[in-house]
Amino acid sequence: MKIRILGCSGGIGAGLRTTSLLIDDDILLDAGSGVGDLSHAEMGHIKHIFLTHSHLDHHAFIPLLVDSIFERLVGEPIVVHAHPDTIEVLRKHIFNWAIWPDFTELPKREQGVLRFQPMLPGEVVTVGGRELEMIPVNHIVPSVGYRVASGQAAFAFSGDTGANDTFWQALNAHPGLDLLIVETAFANRQKDLAALSKHYCPATLAEDLAKLRHAPEVYLTHLKPGEEMAILSEVRVAIQRFELKALVGGEVFQL
Repeated sequence: MKIRILGCSGGIGAGLRTTSLLIDDDILLDAGSGVGDLSHAEMGHIKHIFLTHSHLDHHAFIPLLVDSIFERLVGEPIVVHAHPDTIEVLRKHIFNWAIWPDFTELPKREQGVLRFQPMLPGEVVTVGGRELEMIPVNHIVPSVGYRVASGQAAFAFSGDTGANDTFWQALNAHPGLDLLIVETAFANRQKDLAALSKHYCPATLAEDLAKLRHAPEVYLTHLKPGEEMAILSEVRVAIQRFELKALVGGEVFQL
């Protein structure tokens, strides 16, 4: 199983892309602006998108992706797996003909190039031998993370979250974890803002990461632009058990 980091920033700027992870060549975890760096041929391989929540930086490029490879999708639509509340937001506010065409009805109502598949926390979907488990987390809108397993290899992605027990309990329920990608959006000086918006800062991540019984490689994602060095420095002071690294766009992991 290969994981390619298309985008992992908590904002935009030169060289920064918002959240999207490509699993092998056919599954996206979230579809932020990092999707735009794929070639047209690479876009054509994508068959499934698993979303963490309804915030724009995590799904903004789905409309453009579907539009760009429209003809390739006729008869074989991209399937978007997401919490029912997330799907409702996309239907109401994005694919509503006013903001963007409703590709679930194009080229024909019964033959759309986009299909929404509701998925509930705790559910596991298997795609080509890879098992994706949806795990509830704690964000300002209904949000989830995922544990992805293929054979003996497994990694987890927190999506956007603040302090919680559910994510860590779900990971501990399995025998192993090779790689953990977890958000840390704010530095400690913005701890109040992190709590209000339900994101981690180094202090709260340290408390929650202590709950994990596995010893995976740990990478931090969704760091706010300009705060990357401060966050990484603070988290390394607060957490001694793991060798923590900041995720970088373009990185590839082979599990």
